[in-house]
Amino acid sequence: MSDRDAVLFANDAFYRAFADRDQKAMEKLWSDKLPVCCLHPGWGPIFDLQEIFKSWEAILMNAESPEIKCRDARAHVYGDVGSVICFEELATATLITTNIFHREEKVWKMIHHQAGPTPVLPNDEVGDKTVQRLH
Repeated sequence: MSDRDAVLFANDAFYRAFADRDQKAMEKLWSDKLPVCCLHPGWGPIFDLQEIFKSWEAILMNAESPEIKCRDARAHVYGDVGSVICFEELATATLITTNIFHREEKVWKMIHHQAGPTPVLPNDEVGDKTVQRLH
């Protein structure tokens, strides 16, 4: 598996943990070796790993939390750092997201997650790497 594919796999694991509301899986994804940051939409930045875990617990255990689909994920690798830019589709909104991972031994661990609203939609056409603006 290429580094790029491995970063996309780690990104998929993040969204699987979210979809499954699996707190333990979410916690396993995050680095405990480097500084981390999480910026949920409408929240301030969270820099403490234990506080990040608490934020995810509040989200994952909330029956009102929306279902999210990751779309149009694009990964880049810079040595031991990988980034993914993707869209998060919710029933009522689309968010643009940056997820950053660090390779720790052979495992890619999340060090940064940020999601926020966007006026852009992912393109549904396979192979077309453009995005569509909302009307």
